[in-house]
Amino acid sequence: MTSFPFPRRALVATAFAAVLGACSSTPVDRFYTLSGGPATATPAAASAAPLYFEMRPVTVPAQLRRPQMVVSTGEGTIDLEEHHRWAGPLAEEIGNSLSLGIAARLGGVDVYRSAAPDGSTLYRIGADVQRFESRPGSMALLDVVWSVRRLDGSQPGGQMQTCRTVFQEPVGMGHDALVAGHRAALDKLSATIAQAVRAQAEGQAPACPAG
Repeated sequence: MTSFPFPRRALVATAFAAVLGACSSTPVDRFYTLSGGPATATPAAASAAPLYFEMRPVTVPAQLRRPQMVVSTGEGTIDLEEHHRWAGPLAEEIGNSLSLGIAARLGGVDVYRSAAPDGSTLYRIGADVQRFESRPGSMALLDVVWSVRRLDGSQPGGQMQTCRTVFQEPVGMGHDALVAGHRAALDKLSATIAQAVRAQAEGQAPACPAG
């Protein structure tokens, strides 16, 4: 057994305690998803024929193509939240949320990665995110140009509708509140797009929502 004079043993103990303290204070990474938002959808009747749609890959601004959450801290300034990250690429998170929300509302099937039955009408949906802002204690903002194109044999090239919609949700402080705000905005966008698909399916002329 090796013994140290008291001062040396005290230094060793102090150093060991410092190491433990550093380990215990290391931030833990947290991961967030935009899927599984508010379950406000009313699906179509089970007996109705399903609507087939393609949720095309979503595009987002270049500064958002990173795993970290991007938080607005003032006019023209942002922070990258190193320990608060999206579970997947943000564009895919948004696309998955829209696909699930639209399918739930329409009683529809997203066939982007498969195929619609022969002879069926297909609705091709696109979304180009212009702004996706996170302001703690203020708002979660979603600004999207979206489109719905109806494809069937009766109209070469299909019937096209393109709109721009902005949703702004008030949020409290903290990352959980920001994510909840963006989920709520995406839920509303899903409802808006689903309504446009349903209108086209019923033969109505395309019209962008007011506001």
